[in-house]
Amino acid sequence: MLPSIFGENLFDDMWDDVFDMAPVFNHRNPLYGKHGKNLMKTDVRETDHTYELDIDLPGFKKDEVQVDLRNGYLTIQASKGLDKDEKDKKGRYIRRERYAGQCSRSFYVGENVESKDIKAKFEDGILKISMPKPAGKQLPEKSSIDIE
Repeated sequence: MLPSIFGENLFDDMWDDVFDMAPVFNHRNPLYGKHGKNLMKTDVRETDHTYELDIDLPGFKKDEVQVDLRNGYLTIQASKGLDKDEKDKKGRYIRRERYAGQCSRSFYVGENVESKDIKAKFEDGILKISMPKPAGKQLPEKSSIDIE
């Protein structure tokens, strides 16, 4: 166990200053920490009649997540605000911070999908979306082409 002055991980924090000097490397997001790049990891599964999406949204609540269907695009947005207040024993503020942020992801699902056909459920930090597959075109049995 390390003292809290070292942050989340002593060895990662030790190298942060070195890599932060180069503009090529992304800086840490203060709202989501160094694990911000792991937000909205999505698994897409195909069944006989549906597409199933499982989207990881750890730390979000149901009312902070919004799903929209517009112009054939399914868009998932998650917004969060975070207040950190720390006080010493006498109640004076040592540090006050406020962060706000959002993340979103869009998927093209086609023009034939309607919002009433899409089902969404949020539990344990995972957004589960189910949508019907569009009816596929029936291919003709004959595949040869006549040459004139």
